[in-house]
Amino acid sequence: MFILTVEGKESEGAYSIADENGEQVLYIFEDEDDAIRFALLLEDQEYPEMHVIEVDGKVVIKTCELHDYRYSVITKNDIVIPPLENDFI
Repeated sequence: MFILTVEGKESEGAYSIADENGEQVLYIFEDEDDAIRFALLLEDQEYPEMHVIEVDGKVVIKTCELHDYRYSVITKNDIVIPPLENDFI
């Protein structure tokens, strides 16, 4: 599985998106190509350069659950697009 981070700031955390309630949700991609495409879409919207990192999905999910952090597994069948406004920076 794969997550996104800001290039050069990998130790500062992973990319997450605010849901409709304002809560942060970590995107965990099953497919590397999907993660790369999403990163490129972010960069097209003037986000900083993103880095795709391969992770152990079970460990990331367990960590999220232990810390009561929301996450979403993005499968090959899902379509996700970045938010229209850049609220990351």
